[in-house]
Amino acid sequence: MADDSSIAGDGEGNVAGGSSVLHGKYELGRLLGHGTFAKVYHARNLQTGRSVAMKVVAKEKVIRVGMMDQIKREISVMKMVKHPNIVELHEVMASKSKIYFAMDLVRGGELFSKISKGRLREDLARVYFQQLISAVDFCHSRGVYHRDLKPENLLLDEDGNLKVTDFGLSAFSEHLRQDGLLHTTCGTPAYVAPEVIGKNGYDGAKADLWSCGVILYVLLAGFLPFQDENIMVMYRKIHRGDFKCPPWFSSEARRLITKLLDPNPKTRIPISKVMESSWFKKSVPKALVTKEEMEFDKFEGSDKAAQPETLNAFHIISLSEGFDLSPLFEGDKKREEKEELRFATAGPASSVISRLEVAAKAGKFSVKKNETKVMLQGQERGRKGKLGIAAEIFAVTPSFLVVEVRKDNGDTLEYNHFCNKELRPALKDIVWTTSPAAAAAENSLPA
Repeated sequence: MADDSSIAGDGEGNVAGGSSVLHGKYELGRLLGHGTFAKVYHARNLQTGRSVAMKVVAKEKVIRVGMMDQIKREISVMKMVKHPNIVELHEVMASKSKIYFAMDLVRGGELFSKISKGRLREDLARVYFQQLISAVDFCHSRGVYHRDLKPENLLLDEDGNLKVTDFGLSAFSEHLRQDGLLHTTCGTPAYVAPEVIGKNGYDGAKADLWSCGVILYVLLAGFLPFQDENIMVMYRKIHRGDFKCPPWFSSEARRLITKLLDPNPKTRIPISKVMESSWFKKSVPKALVTKEEMEFDKFEGSDKAAQPETLNAFHIISLSEGFDLSPLFEGDKKREEKEELRFATAGPASSVISRLEVAAKAGKFSVKKNETKVMLQGQERGRKGKLGIAAEIFAVTPSFLVVEVRKDNGDTLEYNHFCNKELRPALKDIVWTTSPAAAAAENSLPA
């Protein structure tokens, strides 16, 4: 437990003495901001030197207003959604009276601040919208619905990339009632979907898409599509989808926004169609081209007859988990989160490489290789960019190899899907097993 006295504040809300150490791990510095239930400090990890934002929540206040479940939900969600365009939660600590969230320090401020100075150029608005949709699609793929998307909850890092934050009002797919809908009215009035205001339940994914439509409108216009001093009048406009696009909107942007701000959730454009729209696809920003994709382009097959690296006893011990083939053949949730697997084979390296090429062809991957390494690069963008997979071959003896296959880039679920659907069948005949009984057990496992 952390000592509460370590972050005693002065009258201005700053940490006493200018900085203090929390939990023996983080040096806390200046106050960055505060809300009703939390303060956010600049902090530095003493072990790594990395700067983070430390959100400090007062337990007593949260419990008094019945928000502890909301805090727990926010922690659960943020642990699930690791994505380049989502603020990452590094760890959570607690004392008797406070909860501490160590999160990404996002230095560029709120997107709201940028919009408040006026509307954005269409090409810049497109970049932010592409990154927002990428993050939202990733959340939905994990059964998470944000429910409070607005420019104030979209931050910018030092490179100008968008980061979604504040999952305090988010919901899991487990929160759906028997009708398959959410029923909690929440969100910010100007950004909330019409069906959320009603009492018949709503689809969390479709409600998030409406909010994305409002955000896109604001980015391009510099003002809200639905606004009125009388909130009931504003709600009526929202229910009717009563808005007008300014004359400077391009026809493609106007068409996409109209489909997003469709008051009927059943006919509102789904996120897959948003990403296929001509306006969205017009120019994918360089920021969405990952370092790993560039590394794939640089990878060159060796002209030399390279031999697999020979493993010594220390290596073999460290790779001992590699002889557990369950990441390939089991489907429980813990295994689904794995981003690498290892297997042993008595076949030659060339046989391993040819099997990997078969899997790559079935999964529509580009292949680059030399005698000991294979790199696979997906052709289509997934939820976290193009899926990249690297395989490396190590020699235990000249006739016994260990192969390490790892996700190099992209989404973990997409990687596991490839392993289960393409890699397993391609490798099945060459994977080494310890005994006939083990081989029989392997063959009896479900595909």
